[in-house]
Amino acid sequence: MALANLVTHNTLGYSYFPNWTIGLILLLPSPLSAILSIEWSVIVSSRAGDPRAAQMQGLSIVLPLAAIYVASEVGAISLDTKTLLIISAVILIADIILFFLSTKTFQREEILTKWT
Repeated sequence: MALANLVTHNTLGYSYFPNWTIGLILLLPSPLSAILSIEWSVIVSSRAGDPRAAQMQGLSIVLPLAAIYVASEVGAISLDTKTLLIISAVILIADIILFFLSTKTFQREEILTKWT
């Protein structure tokens, strides 16, 4: 953000960052996505037979987030406040669902014996 401000300050006449949109992104969807990826990794590692398979399956959580990025880049969605709040709500619901699923599927002893 600091580099973007240095590059665009002369053109715009003001510092573009921080603004409400980036603040909202940093406070809601980013932490919720981090929690989602951890919960997904717990579920995948509980089901996988070895660490390599768990890593490959765990990468599938990136696909919906990449779809949001591509949709915003091609103009299919705009990342305004309303859209970011909707995305955050969907991620929060997924977090809650995956929390209960991950607590039921995680068996530490089974993973340790299966992967050794």
